[in-house]
Amino acid sequence: MNFKFTKWHGCGNDFVIINGLEENIETIQPQAAAICNRNFGIGADGVITVCPSENADFCMRIFNSDGSEAEMCGNGIRCFARYVYEAKLTTKSEMTIETKAGIMKPKIIASGDDVLVTVNMGNPVLQADKVPVAGFADKTIISEEIIVDNENFHITCVSMGNPHCIIFVDDINAVDINKWGPVLEKHQIFPNKTNVEFVQVLNRSKLRMRVWERGAAITLACGTGACATLVAGVLNNLCDRQASLQLDGGLLSIEWNESDNNVYMTGPATKVFEGKYSG
Repeated sequence: MNFKFTKWHGCGNDFVIINGLEENIETIQPQAAAICNRNFGIGADGVITVCPSENADFCMRIFNSDGSEAEMCGNGIRCFARYVYEAKLTTKSEMTIETKAGIMKPKIIASGDDVLVTVNMGNPVLQADKVPVAGFADKTIISEEIIVDNENFHITCVSMGNPHCIIFVDDINAVDINKWGPVLEKHQIFPNKTNVEFVQVLNRSKLRMRVWERGAAITLACGTGACATLVAGVLNNLCDRQASLQLDGGLLSIEWNESDNNVYMTGPATKVFEGKYSG
């Protein structure tokens, strides 16, 4: 399998982006795990393909490092938007991108020497059976206690097109994410599995977040996770509707707009290198 690619990252969450308008991407999904392998492949958290869309400017598909397909990816869509713009696939600095979680609207913003991308991530989904979380019907899950391997966790569940389980902690450095991340990801109450965010509130306008991503394990950042975390913080009255989230790989600015109920994410998207894959 041969194709040209470009490597991008958003806050250290890295992706192999392939232009499916020019490259044959029919067999990408079965190859995603091999492509993402950091020892024997290119190395990435996911593979993103640029596809045509009848409903938007482009369609984005994303495959995790285990080969599973994700509904959406916040860091990925920022990278996608800047890639198609800089590759001159579009002249629009504000565009529409179809995803499995709906149509997203990223906007490229020049800020001094930096280039940031703001994305309207849409309305958060709070109804348990739509996140989905089993056994809670249409309830909103806010600081609900569950017991996992004799450990108590208070979870808040939000979907940003993909499921998130947010847990607020006193000291994020004391959390064994490698232990609890996979157990919570595959817990029986999450029929589609879940992403897991551990969050320490530094103040009402700054949160520290670490993530165990469904299908990718620990990553340096998760854009949809940052959005879900801000929403969870507001629901628990722990933070304001606009805050900075410090992730392992960098800083994201998140706002849950009260007037339109949409969540807006702003952050960087950085090109790393271009190459050709022969596998």
